[in-house]
Amino acid sequence: MNTNSISKNNNWYLVLITALSVIAALVLARCTEPTQAAVGSQPAPSLPVIQVQKEPVTTYRDYTATVEGAKDIEIRPQVKGILSHIYADEGTYVQKGQVLFQIDPRPYRQAYEQATAQLASAKASSQVARINMERLKPLVQRGVVSDVELQTASATFQQAEAAVAGAKAAQQSAAINLDYTTIHAPVAGYISSIPYKTGSLVTDNDPQALTVLSETRQMHVYFSMSEKDFMAFKAAYPGGSIEEKLTKVPPVELILADGSAYEQKGKVELVEGAFDKQAGAISFRASFPNEHGLLRSGNTGKIRLSDQPISGILIPQGATFEIQDKIFAFKLIDSNKVKTVPIQIAVKKGNYYVLSDGLQPGDKIVLQGLDRLKNDMQIAPEAVSIDSLIKANPY
Repeated sequence: MNTNSISKNNNWYLVLITALSVIAALVLARCTEPTQAAVGSQPAPSLPVIQVQKEPVTTYRDYTATVEGAKDIEIRPQVKGILSHIYADEGTYVQKGQVLFQIDPRPYRQAYEQATAQLASAKASSQVARINMERLKPLVQRGVVSDVELQTASATFQQAEAAVAGAKAAQQSAAINLDYTTIHAPVAGYISSIPYKTGSLVTDNDPQALTVLSETRQMHVYFSMSEKDFMAFKAAYPGGSIEEKLTKVPPVELILADGSAYEQKGKVELVEGAFDKQAGAISFRASFPNEHGLLRSGNTGKIRLSDQPISGILIPQGATFEIQDKIFAFKLIDSNKVKTVPIQIAVKKGNYYVLSDGLQPGDKIVLQGLDRLKNDMQIAPEAVSIDSLIKANPY
């Protein structure tokens, strides 16, 4: 093959490659144009927006609490003996006067019967002494017997009367001890744990009570405040003394262990006189009615104490996001564009924040879809009322 033919072939290849490149560029341009057009015409996302206003907000603080009956009474034996019957079960409700325990009464019944017999004997001896004294009185008057004999008979009668009084006291003591063998409920309430079993020997000086009976119509709930919270508490309510301030404290809520609120509110009644130095806290007591017996001694929960109402801008926590320990919201600005603004939280209330800075009344913020937003992005706002939001999702 000569040089001219090789040169022509090379030129033909160059022309072919150039033509293919041009065709590929045209095809790529045509494929790209619809995508760019689609991007340019994508509508602004529709997102819910709320207009913030200052709202009257009552905040609260929770304190860990324990529940006790207004009267937690230790049931203890008054006499020594074998526990022959246990009539009450742990955790059951008993009425006032209901029999709870029975100590074997036989030794005490025998002692009572013996004391009764001794009383009868003493009364008989007294009767004999009285008859003898009365017989001597006319004889002394007639001078048949001396006055000394009458005085002796009178002293014997008085001694017999004293023996009657002693026997009567012994009988009453035996009757009391016999009565102590049957143990009754002093008030209506709930039975706590019973550490003894039938057949146990119990005495009146046992370190452990037979059980504890909780009178539950009124319950006491105990909680503690730190010194800082106590100072704020004193400053929040008017009055020259703690007792006066307590009368100004609004009713408090009891939040049970499952997070639900007890159906009735209570009243803070008492503050201990001194701080517990080890715990660094001072104890309070609130009282709650418990007609239906829903509260039991030993329950735990939280006392919810309301603060004085404040006026602040309230926004949902879901309308905020956090970056490096700072909290932001997307504020709606001109042309329905959004802009991140830092906000300062005064207090948290349920699922909401009360702001101290960052937004002004009348500002609008995006409620949802924050993960799709960035600064200067345009949206189609959908107005949502803050009142309807709170109604649907209360704090």
